[in-house]
Amino acid sequence: MNLNEYVSNPDEAKEFWDRYRLFYFLLFITLSTFSIRLWYLQIFSGAELRDFSDKNRLKEVKIVAPRGLMLDRNGEILVQNLLGFEAVILPQYIENLSDLSKKIGPIIGLEPQRVEDRIKQRRKLNGPFAAVKLKEGLTREEVIRLKKLRLEVSGLEIRETILRNYPLQENGAQLFGYVSEISKKQLPKLNKDFEGKIRLEQGDVIGKSGLEESLELTIRGRDGVRLVQVDAHGRETISATSPNLYSESLKDQEPTSGQHAVLTLDRTVQEAAWKSMLTHQRIGGIIAMKTNGEVLAWVSGPSFNPNELSTSISADTWSKLIKDTFKPLRNKVIQDHASPGSTFKPLIAVAALQEGEITENTIVNAPGVFYFGRRPYHDHNKSGHGNINIYDAIEKSSNVFFYKMGIALGVDKMYNYMSSLGIGVRTGIELKLEVQGLMPSSKWKKDNIGEEWQPGENLSTAIGQGFVASSLIQLAVAYNSLATEGLVVKPFVVQKLVDMDGKTIKENFPQVLRNLQEKQPNGVQISKKNFQIVKEGMNRVANGSHGTARFWKIPGVPFAGKTGTAQVMSFSADQIYSSCTSRPIQQRHHGWFIGYAPADNPEITVAVLAEHSCHGNTGAVPLFRDVVQAYFEKYHPEIIEEGKKLAKVKLPKVEKPTAAEGE
Repeated sequence: MNLNEYVSNPDEAKEFWDRYRLFYFLLFITLSTFSIRLWYLQIFSGAELRDFSDKNRLKEVKIVAPRGLMLDRNGEILVQNLLGFEAVILPQYIENLSDLSKKIGPIIGLEPQRVEDRIKQRRKLNGPFAAVKLKEGLTREEVIRLKKLRLEVSGLEIRETILRNYPLQENGAQLFGYVSEISKKQLPKLNKDFEGKIRLEQGDVIGKSGLEESLELTIRGRDGVRLVQVDAHGRETISATSPNLYSESLKDQEPTSGQHAVLTLDRTVQEAAWKSMLTHQRIGGIIAMKTNGEVLAWVSGPSFNPNELSTSISADTWSKLIKDTFKPLRNKVIQDHASPGSTFKPLIAVAALQEGEITENTIVNAPGVFYFGRRPYHDHNKSGHGNINIYDAIEKSSNVFFYKMGIALGVDKMYNYMSSLGIGVRTGIELKLEVQGLMPSSKWKKDNIGEEWQPGENLSTAIGQGFVASSLIQLAVAYNSLATEGLVVKPFVVQKLVDMDGKTIKENFPQVLRNLQEKQPNGVQISKKNFQIVKEGMNRVANGSHGTARFWKIPGVPFAGKTGTAQVMSFSADQIYSSCTSRPIQQRHHGWFIGYAPADNPEITVAVLAEHSCHGNTGAVPLFRDVVQAYFEKYHPEIIEEGKKLAKVKLPKVEKPTAAEGE
C-alpha cells in the first residue's frame, strides 16, 4: 500500500478555493436572508401576524342587533323581540350528511330526508360556507339534546338568537309585514338598493313587507361581534374573552338596538276591527282614522301569521298562501282597487251642487229604468224612487238620479272634482306598493285605450262603476274631506321614532294637503254650504226612515256615511235583480260602507270593504259599527253609557235588511 496516495497536496487544494469562496458567499447570503426575514416577521410585522394567528384559531360570531319595537299610540306592544335559540349547520364541517340528518331530525321534529334536502338546497342556493338554519325557537329540551349531540357530530351549532314576534298574529299582518333571511341571490340587489346606508351580508334578516320593510333603515340595529376559539371541526372550545387569549386589537363589539316605532294605531280599536271581520266572516279590508289623518286601525283579510314567515316556513304553507284565491299576502287597504259603487254618489253630489247642475231643492224624476239613447240603465230598486231631491237621492241611493248628474257634469268635470278629493291619487302613506287607482278622463281614455270618450260612459262613472277604481284608503281620505268640509289630509301610521332611552328622533304631525274651500290649481272650489248639504244626505243614510244603513245603531253616537254595492261582473237585464247570495262567491257583489262619527262633530272616519258580501248594508255597515263603538267605548265611555240610558234598555238586535231595502 502506498501511503503517499492519501497525503494532501496543497497545489491540488488551491484548485478548489474559488469554489469554496462561492460556497461561503452563498452560505452568507442564505443566513443573512433568513436573519432579515426573521427580523421582519418578529419585529416589524410581529403585531400584525399575531392578529392573523389569533384570527386563524378564532371565529367571529355575529351578535344580531334587536330590531326596534312597534308600539301603539298608548305604548302597548304590537311587534316585539323574543330571545331564543336556533339550530345551525356549518356545511364545511359536515363529515357525513346522512348520519347528521338521521341524528338531528328526530330531535327537532323533522324527517331526516327533509333535513338533508334543506341543507343541500341551502348549500346550492347560498354557497358551501353559508350557515344553514334548521330551526328557530328551539324548546329547552331540544337545546339540551342538541348540545349533547354536538359532541358526536361536526358542523352543528346552537346559537342564541332574537326572534321577531307578532303578538297579534294574523291581525294587521299586512300592515306590520314580516322579516325573513336574505338569500345569496337577493344580496347583490339589496346592497345596491341600500348602497351608502347599510351593508348586508348573506344570512342577515331584513324586512320583506309592510312597516318592517319601509322602516328598515330606522328600526334595524347595528350587529355586534363575539369572538370564540374553535377546534378543527369549527366547534367552540373555550371562551375567547379569557385573559391573554388574543391580542388587544381583537375585541368583541356590542350590538346596537334599532329605533322603536310608535304608531298612531290604537290596539283596542285594531283588535275590535279584526274581531268584527272574523265574527261576520268577511274578507276585505277596514281602515279607521282620526279626522286629522292618524290611522287607528288597519285590517286586511284573509290574513297570514307573520310569525310563521319570519322563521323557516314550510313549502306547503307558502304554497297555500300564494295560491289562495283571496290573496292573504296582499294588503287590501292600499294594494287592491275596486269599483266604489254607490259610495261614489256623495262625491258626485258635491260636484253637481258646486257646478250648479242642481240645488238642494231641485226635484229629479228617478224611475226604475232610465233610457239613454236606446240602452236601458237600471236602478237597484226595480220600481224606482219617483220625484226626489238630493237628500232623498243619497238616502235611498238612487242610481237614476246620479245617472242624470253624470250626463250633466261630463267626465272631465267629474275627474277634476274626484281627483281633488283624492280618487285615483296615491295618498303618500308610509308603505310601499300603494296603488294609484283610476279616475278616468277623456284624455286618459284617448291616451291609454286609443278611443274617444262615449257619453254613455258618464252614467256608469257617476255611480262608481265603469273605469272607476279606488283603493280603500283613497275613499277613506275622500270621505274624511266631506266630514271636515274640505280638508284633504295625508293619512299616516308612524307617529314617531324613539331611541332606547325614549328620546324622540323623528316625529310626524298631521298634514293638510289641500283645503277644497279654497280654489285649487284645476279650478275646483267647493263651498261650505254644499259640503253641509251632502253631509245631511249621508246623515239620513244612517238615521233617516229610508236610509240604507238605518238598521245599525250605536248607543249615543249618531253616524253618517254611505253604503255601496259594486258589481264584480256584468249581468244581463234578466239577471240584474236575481238573488246575489245564490251566485257563486266569485260572482257576488262587493259591499262598501264609508262613514264618520259623530255625524254632527266628526272625530273618526272608517272605510269598510266587504268583498263578495252582496250588499253594503248587510256586508259592511256592521263592521263599521263595531269599530266606531269600540273607539267611543274607550275614549268617550260616557257618551255610550248615556246613549244606553236614553234607550232605557239594551238596544235589541234588529233583523238584517233585505236587498229591496237598499244597498
